[in-house]
Amino acid sequence: MSVEDWLAETRSSYDTVAAGYAEQVRDLLDRTPYERSALALFAELVQAGGGGPVVDAGCGSGRITAHLRGLGVDAFGVDLSPMMVETARREHPDLRFEVGSMTELDLADASVAGLVAWYSLIHVPDREIGGVFAHFRRVVRPGGLVLLSFHAGDGSRLKTRGYGGHAMNVQVHRRQPADVAAWLEDAGFTVEARMTLTSAESPLGGILFARRRPDGIPGATTAPKDGRQGSSPAAPKR
Repeated sequence: MSVEDWLAETRSSYDTVAAGYAEQVRDLLDRTPYERSALALFAELVQAGGGGPVVDAGCGSGRITAHLRGLGVDAFGVDLSPMMVETARREHPDLRFEVGSMTELDLADASVAGLVAWYSLIHVPDREIGGVFAHFRRVVRPGGLVLLSFHAGDGSRLKTRGYGGHAMNVQVHRRQPADVAAWLEDAGFTVEARMTLTSAESPLGGILFARRRPDGIPGATTAPKDGRQGSSPAAPKR
């Protein structure tokens, strides 16, 4: 499947389920104390680094964007699905949301102090992750922080229904935290922390904190355990 094809399927699927998705996840953070702690730590570290804008990449209905704003972070959201962005604007009218793709982030170089991708990489094929992380590095300023969460494990499955029983057609990818860490290192980030946990967000979730290295600072070149190279040929969304 081409980049255009899986982006179109993802966009169409989330346009279809936007209202049901927003309803289902609206209060999810109330039941996920470890995830709340991760977001609070991210906010604290961004502010300790001088603050600045933070992009919630693959923001969905805007719940993480809004939570970060509640923690004092200047957060805004970007999502592939126009209906998701419309929903986010309706639910959080005082916040900024834009339609956009992680494969082509329409943000200036080194323009954000941090980036969050909260379970928004799960539909991105492995071959595209390298390109997505290259865009993350481009828009995050040197020393800026990235927070990723994703389904941990191996393999993929086709999701055909969800969020109120509506039809969908997206692949859901699970990944080993060591693999994601290696891809980040190859893209120009230093991974500072990683954890796995079980919660209402995911039967087994992975969380990684990484910081963009200054230009010219070499990183790790460790390949993931299955032999794939850390820099994949291509790269986003949810």
